[in-house]
Amino acid sequence: MTERKRAEAALKASERQFHTLADSIPQLVWMADAQGAIYWLNSHWYEYTGRPTGEINQHGWHTLLGDRWIEALAAGTALESELSLLGKDGEYRPFLTRVVPLRDPGGVVYGWIGTHIDISERKRSEREVRRAKDAAEAALQNLRETQNSLIEAEKLAALGRLVAGVAHEINNPLGTSLTVVSSLEHKSELLASEMAQGTLKRSSLKEFVEAIRDGSAQLQQSLNRAAGLIQSFKQVASDRNNSDLRSFDLGDLTEQVASGLRPALPKHGVTLDVDCQRGLSMSSYPGSYGQVLTNLFLNSIAHAFPDGQQGKIAIKVSATGANDVEIIFTDNGCGMTPDVRRQAFDPFFTTRRHQGCTGLGLHIVYSVVTDRLGGRLDLKTEPGKGTRVQLTLPKVAPGTSEPE
Repeated sequence: MTERKRAEAALKASERQFHTLADSIPQLVWMADAQGAIYWLNSHWYEYTGRPTGEINQHGWHTLLGDRWIEALAAGTALESELSLLGKDGEYRPFLTRVVPLRDPGGVVYGWIGTHIDISERKRSEREVRRAKDAAEAALQNLRETQNSLIEAEKLAALGRLVAGVAHEINNPLGTSLTVVSSLEHKSELLASEMAQGTLKRSSLKEFVEAIRDGSAQLQQSLNRAAGLIQSFKQVASDRNNSDLRSFDLGDLTEQVASGLRPALPKHGVTLDVDCQRGLSMSSYPGSYGQVLTNLFLNSIAHAFPDGQQGKIAIKVSATGANDVEIIFTDNGCGMTPDVRRQAFDPFFTTRRHQGCTGLGLHIVYSVVTDRLGGRLDLKTEPGKGTRVQLTLPKVAPGTSEPE
């Protein structure tokens, strides 16, 4: 009897120590028998619920935890779940519940111990993070839509500048043609008058024939030039508006694009030289390639030659290896500082915002070369030493077949 009483006293002392420990932690702790009936809760439980022991439903977890608690009781396995508990202030708060079985030395479950951790702050943080994420995604989507709109506007603006340049250039041959036609009309009236009066001389007829010959040659030259400009521009514009891939000769296409670009050259001081290797068959996107050359050209005109500075722009096209072509675009203008070079391809970066530049020209070049055409781009530049852009493009665009 003495040994049994000593064991009972030790057990009660151990229980008091456990209860003291359980009351000292900030979690809600409870214990249940092997069938899941609660028989003890720590002091924090009563502080949270505001209810005395007698009002605690011994089998309340069957309702709160549902089928998972029943399965855990049957299998003797641990359980982790989230539930909401009503506090004494009448508010429900989320808790993370963990329940583990207590086993005797023989492995038989003789009880359960459970804890409830208040996760209100974590849930609140998750909601705030989710709202911030949704807001950031919405802002990013708006930014992408705005950027796409600006890129399309930049493309249209570049095409508009080319239209204006070509229209101005066409005025020259058309003006010459009108002058020649007007002169020939005047000479025809004089000749008709002399014939009507019977005073026509051999010398006058000879002079009229020579004027007709010279005028016809000038008209043919001027109109051929105008027709060539219009044809080149029509091809470039058609390619630019057509995003479909097709087979083409890279040299011929480069020459056509260059013909459309030359009218946009400043009237004095800047020249454009084109050197193309013949027979470079491509299966790619001619419109995208023309957009790249146009943007590089317009960027040089806008930035490389300030204050009417004279200079030269050159485009060289050649094969490199068996499957690639190389396009080297250079100018001998003012070049870029290291800081400008570092940001050159960033969207919306420009050194001439005050002049209406959007900072999308080179960004479009980089995006089209790397994404659309499947190529690589390298930029070398130094202040006062010009700029060199090297494009390496596959003869066959990604996802297409060999040109026939």
